[in-house]
Amino acid sequence: MDSHNIMFVVLAVLMVFSAFATVLTKSIIRAATYLFFVLLGTAGMYFLMGYTFLGAVQVMVYAGGIVVLYVFAILLTKGAKDKLSDNTKQKIFASALLSLVGFGAFIYAFIKAGFIKDKLAAPDESVISMKEIGMNLLSTEANGYLLPFEVVSLLLLACIVAALLIARKR
Repeated sequence: MDSHNIMFVVLAVLMVFSAFATVLTKSIIRAATYLFFVLLGTAGMYFLMGYTFLGAVQVMVYAGGIVVLYVFAILLTKGAKDKLSDNTKQKIFASALLSLVGFGAFIYAFIKAGFIKDKLAAPDESVISMKEIGMNLLSTEANGYLLPFEVVSLLLLACIVAALLIARKR
């Protein structure tokens, strides 16, 4: 085993255990912390694959997102004193059933999209460069995504203001 494989296994184990801890913990603050480790592991995977730009964006965007999540977890709840409700048999059964349905839908979409066939086929020569992707993301022309990005940022700003108003009423 080389160092890449060892690092992959370490990151994968960190992400899996942190993901389970995120779902199973009863403390909102701890859940946000475990989620931070899952997102850091995702960034580590990007760095491991050589996608340094995506890894850096993952760290910057989601580290800031977790900080905002901490603020809202403290503002909208009682902080560390606030616990989630107890798990009942009905909740466990419903969550397991919904997880299986979601996993089945994922497998169906994965097979229907033909990802497995595409992997086995010869590589396509029309690979889009990272520069072209960046130009399309920041473009205001017909195929640009700058306007939807700005609309989503305004929506998130409205959510932040609404959450602060809700917290203030308490």
